[in-house]
Amino acid sequence: MTSQPSGIPPRQRPRSLSGMQPTSDSLHIGNYVGALVNWVELQDSYDAFYFIADLHALTVPTDPEVLRRRTRVTAAQFIAGGVDPERSAVFCQSHLPQHAELGWVMNCLTAMGEAERMTQFKDKVANGQSANVGLFTYPMLMAADILGYDADRVPVGEDQRQHLEITRDLAQRFNQRYGETLVVPEAHILKETAKIMELSDPGSKMSGTNSPDAGVVLLSDDPKRIVKKIKSAVTDAEREIRYDPEHKPGVSNLLVIESALTGVPVDSLEQGYAGRGYGDLKTQVADAVVSAVEPFQRRMRELLDDPAELDRILAAGAAKAGPISAATLARVKDRLGLLPPG
Repeated sequence: MTSQPSGIPPRQRPRSLSGMQPTSDSLHIGNYVGALVNWVELQDSYDAFYFIADLHALTVPTDPEVLRRRTRVTAAQFIAGGVDPERSAVFCQSHLPQHAELGWVMNCLTAMGEAERMTQFKDKVANGQSANVGLFTYPMLMAADILGYDADRVPVGEDQRQHLEITRDLAQRFNQRYGETLVVPEAHILKETAKIMELSDPGSKMSGTNSPDAGVVLLSDDPKRIVKKIKSAVTDAEREIRYDPEHKPGVSNLLVIESALTGVPVDSLEQGYAGRGYGDLKTQVADAVVSAVEPFQRRMRELLDDPAELDRILAAGAAKAGPISAATLARVKDRLGLLPPG
């Protein structure tokens, strides 16, 4: 467990926190393999907090009704993927104003040069997203999300590593300037499952917002559509099935997906495919994905058919998470010299 600054109550288990934006109509298999599988495992040994990052989603203009629907879908998919709201806090970022308030403190700690070096902002603008101030300060709000819960471990993808580093820098800067106050978190990245690539372009990360339909397997896709997409996945002109991300990115991507869903190590899969062709690989990967997605979809539909129960789960999660982030914010305000309310 990360060493705790004074003023933080002792706890029995380390704490983990992560979140996802509700920016598409469904999470995809990359979210499932690269995040949800890890989140579920962390519940066994961590006090886990998982949130729908609906404030972050505002960096892209979205119809209000669409955002509401997507927020509930994302919450339902967290739970359908194995996140247990009895063991983990599942909540909406916007339900707890501490996120935005601590985000302002992080903005004031961040130098312009640091913010300008954030590569994800540059990448998103290069891909056509409007360069609003919210997108520019996204990493500071992300830092507040993490630091507000005194998280020891943050499960993130490789593309979020830079944001985790600035979070650590900001926590250390605050502690050096105002005294030990914030927990400096560690990244939890499983390299094999940290980044799932597009099926149609294995040089690009799978994305629910930027990938073409043929390149992304949505967790809400009909099983027949899933099979069709995987059977059409780009591979290469060779026949050997081996893990080689540099020279065989498409085949390597399929092996990673199958390994993550079946629990069979990639090298064991390679041995099992000796002398077999890409058709066999795609069939086996499709079977693994469909086997995982079918029970997931049944649970998702149950949750979405009862929005009142889903909202109750989110409210209960906020009630569990809120006192923790409120206590962190109170410590931060005290250190900063902000007067408490009367």
